[in-house]
Amino acid sequence: MAQDKLSNKPNNDYRAEDIQILDEIEAVRLRPGMYIGSTDRGGLHQLLYEIVYNSIDEALAGSCDQIEVTIHQDNSITVVDNGRGIPVDIIPDTDITALQAVMTHLHAGAKFGGTAYHISSGLHGVGASVVNALSAWLKIEVRREGKTYQQEYQRGIPTGDIELIGDAQDTGTKVTFLADELIFEDIDYDFNIICQRLRELAFLNSGVELAVRDERSNVEKTFYFEGGIATLISRLNKNRTVIHPEPILLKDSANSTAIEIALQYNNSPIESTFSFANCVSTRDGGSHLTGFRSALTRVLNDYARNNKFIKDIEANLTGDDVREGLVAVISVKLPQPQFEGQTKAKLGNPEVKSQVEFVVANGLSLYLEQHPDDARAIIGRCLIAAKAREAARKARELVFKKSSFEIAVLPGKLADCSEKDPSLCELYLVEGESAGGSAKQGRDRRFQAILPLKGKILNVEKATKDKIVQHEEIRAVVTALRANTDGQPDLSKLRYHKIILMTDADVDGAHIRTLLLTFFHRYMLELITHGYLYLAQPPLYRIQAGKQSFWIYSEQQKEEVLKQLGNTKSEIQRYKGLGEMNPEQLWETTMNPETRTLLKVTLEDAMAADHIFTLLMGPEVAPRKSFIQAHAQSVRNLDI
Repeated sequence: MAQDKLSNKPNNDYRAEDIQILDEIEAVRLRPGMYIGSTDRGGLHQLLYEIVYNSIDEALAGSCDQIEVTIHQDNSITVVDNGRGIPVDIIPDTDITALQAVMTHLHAGAKFGGTAYHISSGLHGVGASVVNALSAWLKIEVRREGKTYQQEYQRGIPTGDIELIGDAQDTGTKVTFLADELIFEDIDYDFNIICQRLRELAFLNSGVELAVRDERSNVEKTFYFEGGIATLISRLNKNRTVIHPEPILLKDSANSTAIEIALQYNNSPIESTFSFANCVSTRDGGSHLTGFRSALTRVLNDYARNNKFIKDIEANLTGDDVREGLVAVISVKLPQPQFEGQTKAKLGNPEVKSQVEFVVANGLSLYLEQHPDDARAIIGRCLIAAKAREAARKARELVFKKSSFEIAVLPGKLADCSEKDPSLCELYLVEGESAGGSAKQGRDRRFQAILPLKGKILNVEKATKDKIVQHEEIRAVVTALRANTDGQPDLSKLRYHKIILMTDADVDGAHIRTLLLTFFHRYMLELITHGYLYLAQPPLYRIQAGKQSFWIYSEQQKEEVLKQLGNTKSEIQRYKGLGEMNPEQLWETTMNPETRTLLKVTLEDAMAADHIFTLLMGPEVAPRKSFIQAHAQSVRNLDI
């Protein structure tokens, strides 16, 4: 007889009455992650974006040029647009209004037929209804045909019928909602994250004004960019030395797909390419990104050979060669996009690849012919990248037998763990030999591995690939992880699924942590996007009050503990370095899974991350100086 693996009980009690049929609202509330990705801060912000996307759809339809977001004191959200307004009349052959259908049924909307919306960012038609289902309450106002209508909901259920509440001088939709604290871990919105997304949408939709106001802090910002993604490229390259003065803008359509691409080269070794489909960031790429890269490599090789930059006996430029130093934005808008999941991380339409290839091949070839100085500069930049790639290959051959990270011997200073299942294994990258020694003694050898790092690793934001490959500490990290020959992670061979950066709680430690984060962001981004990278949180203080000891991890916690102790005589010890703790203390405070605090490194906004790493770690000194001066007043605790 078959057994239930979880309960070890026979499964012959499986009956018809065990089957539950949930209505749509109940289903969303039971499994919210299926619709918005998570119930953490990312999912919370996704609620707002789903409503904004509906307004963007109106803009794509040519019916909206103003969108306004307000964060209220209680963290409720209002989104107002000047679009056409959702219809409020009864849907033919039903007894439900169009407005209520849109707000309560997952697959109700005007985005499926392609008549009301030729292009839409809300592919699945579940945005508004999911937001409604996951809100404690929601109120929607529609301005349409000279009248204003209103309907209210609680946890997705209408509290009454649509009401006519007055006249209207214009058209549009106003949605106000409060995320349900029964669903979300925290409903505190981040103003900066919202600004980043709205700014991005303004770049992608030239001529549309997006404004955000935060009533909690009384700040507001407005985004409007007539130049579109070409302006965005200039912004991304602001703190870099560009190879040609103006971004290249390629704009055309293929069949029903509108394609817009902007690109510009700089002198950094980093590629920064961002792709979008119907204004939604496709951070995992897809067919549009594949088509762009394929055409870019082919066009530049053809131009280089036709103009004798590459001799007949020489090899072609590779994809890596033509993308080094490239900043590009690819935006496609198409009638029926095929995304992977509701959060739309990857575009799957196969026909878009050839459409983008066609536009890039024609547009870029013409541009190069008409701008020979820019063409010469770009090809020269690619040839420099090819030489650096060849130098890096030779450096790898000198460092590793048979030119392979995979078969390289593990670093001698690595104290490995006995567990072989990578999902159970942790690798601590520890600042300094002394702290590394304490960590090796204090760790749990079954699943915790320790790799001490001496000094500050190379700043990869400014280094060529051959220098990166030759750097001893980077080689040690790459080899320990079992990355492939390019230094990029092969997730199928990754030896640890928790990679923890453990540095001192002082200025030098913060600098080393930033250098490591720069390396992982630029060369092992998949480890971040898959949730494998963490930051250890060592204590800042130890307070001893009689026989009581308190480990303190923040200034606020210190003040709270001292307040609780009152006039009790206490001794405060400040920890600036991990080496100041013995192995037992390091285990107790920073390494014990039951008591430690780890911060997962996430990538909420790729463009913002790209900008800040360039600003802080790039070769240009003046922008970094300005940033430090601008933020100097906000520094509260500085070790000098």
